Amino acid sequence: MKMVVDVIKKDLLVKLKQEHCFWSYNENSIDEISDEMLIEKTLLHLDLPEINQLFQIYSFKKIKRVWLDYLIPQEEYLYTLNRFFAWYYFNIKNPDSYIKSMATRYFNRHFA
Repeated sequence: MKMVVDVIKKDLLVKLKQEHCFWSYNENSIDEISDEMLIEKTLLHLDLPEINQLFQIYSFKKIKRVWLDYLIPQEEYLYTLNRFFAWYYFNIKNPDSYIKSMATRYFNRHFA
């Protein structure tokens, strides 16, 4: 199982590098990014097959937590993308109100 996880992570990193997602990073540090950053960058920059790979190596809960912590706060900028993730991956019935309430909760928790 560990080998499968490593292969998928490496594949995602290669694809993210091809998308120039790490243009501001030191080349040597890219292979050591956190799981959270790998999830966030994959959600932001890659397509459905690669996002689906995330669910093979990380728990639903972990991916949703990264989405809530890193993408939801960018509410207006990522509006359409967040609506899609809410509906498609997280089975949220009313994406607009959910996203708004989660963004408000995030900002209240971090900036109140």
